[in-house]
Amino acid sequence: MTDPTALRLRVHSMTRQAPAILSLVLESIDHAPLPAAAPGAHLDLHLAPGLARSYSIVGQPGRPSRYELAIARDAKSRGGSRFVHEKLRVGDELTASAPRNLFPLDESAPFSALLAGGIGITPIWSMVQRLESLQKPWLLVYAARSRAHAAYLEEIEALARHTRVGRLHLHFDDEHQNQPVDLRAVLADVGHDAHLYCCGPQPMLAAYEAATADRPPAQVHLERFGADAGTGPASGFTVVLERSGQSLQVPPDRSILDVVLEAGINAQYGCMQGSCGLCETPVLKGVPEHRDHLLADSVKAGNQAMLICCSRSCTPELVLDL
Repeated sequence: MTDPTALRLRVHSMTRQAPAILSLVLESIDHAPLPAAAPGAHLDLHLAPGLARSYSIVGQPGRPSRYELAIARDAKSRGGSRFVHEKLRVGDELTASAPRNLFPLDESAPFSALLAGGIGITPIWSMVQRLESLQKPWLLVYAARSRAHAAYLEEIEALARHTRVGRLHLHFDDEHQNQPVDLRAVLADVGHDAHLYCCGPQPMLAAYEAATADRPPAQVHLERFGADAGTGPASGFTVVLERSGQSLQVPPDRSILDVVLEAGINAQYGCMQGSCGLCETPVLKGVPEHRDHLLADSVKAGNQAMLICCSRSCTPELVLDL
């Protein structure tokens, strides 16, 4: 069944931002204004049958005529970034969800510190542009492996040269003996009334959480790229689908979602990385091994639900409400 809320988009242009990063500009097929996308918002882009991924939207709020996305080629890609980099072409038509925002910017904050690692710059750059337009004070900490690997660097440096309210701190690992940025040091003079935002790879997020542990939790925001690898080697298990009565084997190298879709079950999904929450499924029996960063701790502790795109099972069998 066709989703009546789905957006029909066409690839207007593709630009290489860095050796492994492509930016896509998507336009409405009928040229109608697109739904508003506030800083931090993402959309679920349907690239091919059974292949959908979530990507942050780069740009300003309002009703735009186009969306811009920046997509890094992932060496461990399960198909999404590889498809974009190898198969997608200008003129191709795609469908997407309306924008959703799980990483919103608090525009009322007296000061905003924004930290980005690699492709994590995509939602952060939108936030910087919005704060600049509001003339609200900001600090951007942008880390990457090298200048060549930093998307939007030219535009960011141009804004930093002219801003009256912002500060830019750049850190390129190859210029610092391959050492990561010291987040505790760069945040040392940021007041405790500030709101902080971070998007980047797991080591950066771990350092960010440590550096902000003494700050009010409501003022510390982060967005992760994907799911945890888990606490040990993956093993196979059985998943029982209560509604259909099917019993399926989930091997170590496949997700519950993969197996469910292959069995012809119409399960909802989006990013397939444990970030969007579309595949959240009630658990009726068994103990999930949660590998997402989205569900509340209380939900995880109660074994009430799981994200079937990334989480697995601690027990030999799981019974799900599917």
